[in-house]
Amino acid sequence: MHTDKKKNIVNFYELILKQFSYSLKIIFANKFIYFTGAAVIFFLLVTVINFLSNSNAQVFNTFYILLFPGILLIFYPTTFGIQNDEDSRMLENIFAIPNYRYKVWLPRLVMIYLIVYIMLLILAVISSVILVSVPIFSMVYELMFPIFFLGSLAFALSTIVRNGNGTAVIMVVIGLIFWISAGILQESAWNIFLNPFDIPNSMSEAIWETVIFNNRLYLLSGTIICLLAGLFYLQKREKFM
Repeated sequence: MHTDKKKNIVNFYELILKQFSYSLKIIFANKFIYFTGAAVIFFLLVTVINFLSNSNAQVFNTFYILLFPGILLIFYPTTFGIQNDEDSRMLENIFAIPNYRYKVWLPRLVMIYLIVYIMLLILAVISSVILVSVPIFSMVYELMFPIFFLGSLAFALSTIVRNGNGTAVIMVVIGLIFWISAGILQESAWNIFLNPFDIPNSMSEAIWETVIFNNRLYLLSGTIICLLAGLFYLQKREKFM
């Protein structure tokens, strides 16, 4: 009896380890290395240009310098995750797992967000050393709101479109719309890319803090809604088969 219980525990941890290993392979599959390379190259290029220009770098500039690499890092694994499962012929096996949405895809998304968070921490440290000292954890924390929202949106769209390339095209269009609207909305709480470190001169600190709070609340709500929508569409497994 005791031996059987011990064996079941060992099998459980082996299953968790295999699932973790497989999720890592899916996350880092195919073109992720190119997106990671592009993110790092973009960051280093902008950082070096700012360093050589002898300009007085500001903390709020670092937010924008790190934002684009963060979007690149989150883009591929959330957009092409289901496509990679299908290409590796693992989709049917995943659907056979009870509560597969919460045992496979939800932990995978958490892993993706954690990986992006760690990589942005590293980039923030480098930026803090080379350009200007920034509150590293606070900076990355604020970056996670728009990055997590866009990642969750890409995940939700991928469960509807069911094709990585199609989802990528839609996300690029949506991203451009958000970027253009950011110039129009600027200091509005509805600005997806609102920079909390860029305090406007025409606004009091109390009002600015309210704007930031509302913006983060909207992004967090959007992130949760997109995650729930993606998990909901995943339960309709017949669409993917």
